[in-house]
Amino acid sequence: MLFDILKSRRSIRKFQNKEVEKEKIDVILKSALLSPSSRSIRPWQFIAVTDTELLQQLSLCREPGPKFLADAPLAIVVIADKEASDVWIEDASISSTIIQLTAQDLGLGSCWIQVRERFHTEQEKAEDYIRKVLEIPVQYSVECMIAIGYPAEEKTPYEEDTLLYQKLHFNKF
Repeated sequence: MLFDILKSRRSIRKFQNKEVEKEKIDVILKSALLSPSSRSIRPWQFIAVTDTELLQQLSLCREPGPKFLADAPLAIVVIADKEASDVWIEDASISSTIIQLTAQDLGLGSCWIQVRERFHTEQEKAEDYIRKVLEIPVQYSVECMIAIGYPAEEKTPYEEDTLLYQKLHFNKF
């Protein structure tokens, strides 16, 4: 049940030294392609990275950096054509969430790594650094990277009695 997946999905930053099977990567990527987007423009594209040297380079994309990415067996870089849609950020974010939920359903852990509006150095944006590393054309913006792998840490699921029910409103604020 999706509700159970949502309760159990936590950000995982420690991964087993075990590669993610191609079949699971394919399911994750196909799920991303099924993500809804405004007016079905689908401005997003996805780069699956399994090369250890590239993962190491990507882990240096910003300060403070996502050093744990160097130990992940898989990263999916979520990019979007900013010229194709005025809501590319929302569309890319939705697909990123779909990626994480699919990974969780497959018994994998994941962690969102924010890229947009973050900096590699004071002079260089993280997305420009990633664009160079992965040879991404300039028309695409990098929203985030999702680190994925078999968890090497356990985190307790969310409990329903700790949900912030005071943030729910019906009909009016």
